[in-house]
Amino acid sequence: MLLPVILALHAATAVLLPPLVRLLGARAFLVASLPPALSAVWALSRSPGIAAGRPAEASVPWVPALDITLDFRVDALSLAMVLLVSGVGAVIFCYSAAYFRGDRAGLARLTSIMVLFAGSMLGVVTADNLFALYVFWELTSVTSFLLVGFDQRKDAAGRAALQALITTAGAGLFMLIGFILLGQAGGTYRISELVADPPVDSPLLPVALVLVLIGAFAKSAQAPLHYWLPGAMVAPTPVSAYLHAAAMVKGGVYLIARLAPGFADVDPWRALVLAFGLATMVIGGWRALRQTDLKLLVAHGTVSQLGFLCLLAGAGTHTAAVAAVGALLAHGFFKSTLFLVVGVVDHQTGTRDIRRLNGLWRSLPVTAAAAGLAAASMAGLPPLLGFVGKEAALEAFLPGHSPELPPLAAGLELAGLVLASVLTFAYSARFWWGAFGDKRASETDIEPVSGAGGEGGAEPRIPRTPAARPSAAFLAAPVLLSLCGLVLGSLPGPADAIAAAYAGPYPDHGKPYHLALWHGLSAPLLLTALVIAAGAALFRWREGFARLQDRAPRVISAEMGYHLFLHGTYTIALSVTRRLQTGSLPAYLGIILATMLALPGVRLAAALIGGEVAVPSPGDGLRLWDTPLEGVVAAVIAVTAIAALREHRRFPALILLSATGFGIAGLFVLHGAPDLALTLILVETLTTIILVFVLRRLPATFSVRAPGWPKRWMVVLSAAAGAFISVSLWLMAGARTAEPISVGYEAAAEQAGGRNLVNTILADFRALDTFGEVVVLLTAAVAVASLVLLNRRHRVVDEPSADEEQIEEEGSRR
Repeated sequence: MLLPVILALHAATAVLLPPLVRLLGARAFLVASLPPALSAVWALSRSPGIAAGRPAEASVPWVPALDITLDFRVDALSLAMVLLVSGVGAVIFCYSAAYFRGDRAGLARLTSIMVLFAGSMLGVVTADNLFALYVFWELTSVTSFLLVGFDQRKDAAGRAALQALITTAGAGLFMLIGFILLGQAGGTYRISELVADPPVDSPLLPVALVLVLIGAFAKSAQAPLHYWLPGAMVAPTPVSAYLHAAAMVKGGVYLIARLAPGFADVDPWRALVLAFGLATMVIGGWRALRQTDLKLLVAHGTVSQLGFLCLLAGAGTHTAAVAAVGALLAHGFFKSTLFLVVGVVDHQTGTRDIRRLNGLWRSLPVTAAAAGLAAASMAGLPPLLGFVGKEAALEAFLPGHSPELPPLAAGLELAGLVLASVLTFAYSARFWWGAFGDKRASETDIEPVSGAGGEGGAEPRIPRTPAARPSAAFLAAPVLLSLCGLVLGSLPGPADAIAAAYAGPYPDHGKPYHLALWHGLSAPLLLTALVIAAGAALFRWREGFARLQDRAPRVISAEMGYHLFLHGTYTIALSVTRRLQTGSLPAYLGIILATMLALPGVRLAAALIGGEVAVPSPGDGLRLWDTPLEGVVAAVIAVTAIAALREHRRFPALILLSATGFGIAGLFVLHGAPDLALTLILVETLTTIILVFVLRRLPATFSVRAPGWPKRWMVVLSAAAGAFISVSLWLMAGARTAEPISVGYEAAAEQAGGRNLVNTILADFRALDTFGEVVVLLTAAVAVASLVLLNRRHRVVDEPSADEEQIEEEGSRR
């Protein structure tokens, strides 16, 4: 299977792109588009067999010793996602070559990270192993963090990137726990095997599914975890188009759709998915109608559409599964088109504020036409793919259509879908009107033409917003993607083949549903007509609706909850640190020793009293020493340690502590460990020399004598800890029931030519040990480089520009 090679090609391309950017500039994005384009072409070449029920599979050994492999599987659902992640992604890469033309600042980093993100997302939608999926999942979180925070000069970019990372990666930890529980319950971590044979009798299953849904909801911006997505709009527009239309935010939708065939009937899966999906759809639509920034409008519309996709993907019925694939493809085409159109408008006019745009349909007719097709698809108008998908969704929730959904629940869900669809139609119209329509003076911040007073009370005429004509290369991507929605809506056969293959595991109850432009005069068609009429009326009376929104009570927002959570975490951390990190070494050691005595010490004492542990007899291998010299060294250690504790002068105390350390080195020598003894002698010698130089700057005696009882308490605590360790070692040595592990190393020691078993083992693992040391050094180097580069950055902390003002004020307003 070619897929692992394609994934490796993404990584290799990311490494090669920085020098290419220096050579080609923004045209390096064309090179960056090759791995995603290859992925899409490969997926299309395998699509007939995949649609016929023959998934493409591959397996690559990952940790052979633990029987862990990287399993990949491309079925109908993965095929649809690959077409979006790689196909639409390649188009966006080509668009970026025109968008960033003439701009080289940071492009090397941007192109590399975007390709790595594309490869990570491809891994997410093709992995057939829960752990492999999680690794790729977290790689998308890290790379998206770097992409959202691309402009390091803006504090808003850093805050938005951190917010997205904390939300998605934090929830991803819950998802990881859910994966582990799911694999333990099912006896396998292969996703296809778990879905085909779900462990429905396991008590762990409901908990595992709830934890997995938390991670999926966070990634796909479901309420109340939706706040991070609008803030992430500070990223460059092509990045937003890729992450938030075609790729990253669909990760949660994909995971829900992947697991739904096996687990949709397990409580509380269906209730959670339908409730949170519908709430997200309504909240996103409501907030989209408040926006005046085109990019924010599309962002909140994306939140709404993600709720729509999640409830379809997780509903667990045949028709809903067909609708999910149709809506998934439609959303990828129309939402990426809208983001790219915003980039064109912003690039050619210098603003995204609908209050400063007027009459652009005359200046940018091709852009306006592409935007019109995309907005109509989002609104669910025929003959576009968005209409086909929404018709299927309405059909799926008709009461009595699917036995899996109780009639009351289906009716409530259908009513919510109709309400959310009305809001969707209204904000779709608001987008096109805001970007390209003709407006009245009262609806804009544009000054009327001088002397152009209206007659009969008419408002004065306002000029059109000046806009330069975009190049054909700049327009190619939005035009192509908008036409994809039109072609697949008029001829939905290819999309229906993929949808039917994905929905195959669901029972159709003798009424299989297919994506089609015309299903006759049906209830969904009548509901669509109602949605169009109500949405048009809502847009017509948009000013009155805006006043209603302004008078609506302000409740605590999700983003406010996020900031309260962070503030609470910081407060608790500072309180704990203030109480525990006192700067007193005796206090730290006392806490460590007390914890050791309170937990394993108390348990050992209880085991001895209860007779759970067999106490070896004194003659059973117990001896004071192997040679009397050990007793002499032990006496020296004890005497010097006690003398150091009673000494009040700094220099003699240092000499006594050094003597204690050298005495311990002597014990190592007597027990046949010269390497450890040598290491300890070097450490003690260097420490003594360094402290001698330090003592030259300090008074000769300790300025503050420790009070009596604390000092006595530390003596008692130390003696108890020493006794606990001694008794533990004695009991452990006498509790052996199996053959010593060292016996198995005798032959290895002979073959290695060493008589010291410890040295032989260290030599055997020296490569791994060296690798660990290299990792530590690289980590330290990265930390030092970050501190050095931090002082060289010029951060922008002044007032934001007019186009970014609304994005940065979202958090404070909510």
